[in-house]
Amino acid sequence: MSNDLFEPQKLESDVDPIRKAQQMMRPKLPKRFYKDVSVEPRDEGHVILLDGRTVKTPGKMVLALPLAELAEAVAQEWRDQVDVIDPGAMHLTRIVNSGIEAVPARQAEVADAIAAYAGTDLLCYRADGPERLAQRQQAIWGPVLEWAEQDLGARLVLIEGIMPIDQPQEALAAIRGAVGRFGALELAGLYTVTTLTGSVLLALALAAGRIDADQAWAAAYLDEDWNAEQWGQDAEAMRLREKKRVEFDAAVLVLKMLG
Repeated sequence: MSNDLFEPQKLESDVDPIRKAQQMMRPKLPKRFYKDVSVEPRDEGHVILLDGRTVKTPGKMVLALPLAELAEAVAQEWRDQVDVIDPGAMHLTRIVNSGIEAVPARQAEVADAIAAYAGTDLLCYRADGPERLAQRQQAIWGPVLEWAEQDLGARLVLIEGIMPIDQPQEALAAIRGAVGRFGALELAGLYTVTTLTGSVLLALALAAGRIDADQAWAAAYLDEDWNAEQWGQDAEAMRLREKKRVEFDAAVLVLKMLG
């Protein structure tokens, strides 16, 4: 049974290699066509069964996962579909589809795309005022930057304002080396965390256990939360943020289980 509601990964050089595949879906949602969802260990890994039929990726590859716990989490997404199958609510399925089918074909390219965030990483852009905001940024972002320097050998330059500067090539190479040590499934999760937070440093620190999911998420939205404290929350922005958090948590689950 192919979960062909999820479009195949298209890794053209001029498109976002994972996000495009994760966001594309059929406009009309089909009805749920199965009753039972189960997980079965096989030689290729733990597979998900819908009424006994093996779930496959859009490219007809068996959706087999190395850990039973991860397969059960994916299976639960299929169980949670009630009247229709909504890929937009199945973030974990989309991430593992990418990790199984799309990333292995272009693993170096995906790693490059993740590491490229270091050139304009969120944590390097500091407010030139007010002082309390700058202090909060240093208190929350500073330890992650220190960890990157000490553990990864990546010393990035801090920038006041929004004008970009070139980061040291040695630091960028160190981050690329760190990203390159992840496998395909982990890269799919790391990519999602990086793009949602705007920081490869947060993604790597999270994967390494240096910070937890709540800390990473709060760090990513530090500036937005500061503005909300000053001017009040934007209801629409908060709704969008809540949706992104669900996707973020799915990616964190992949990194946590495989790390």
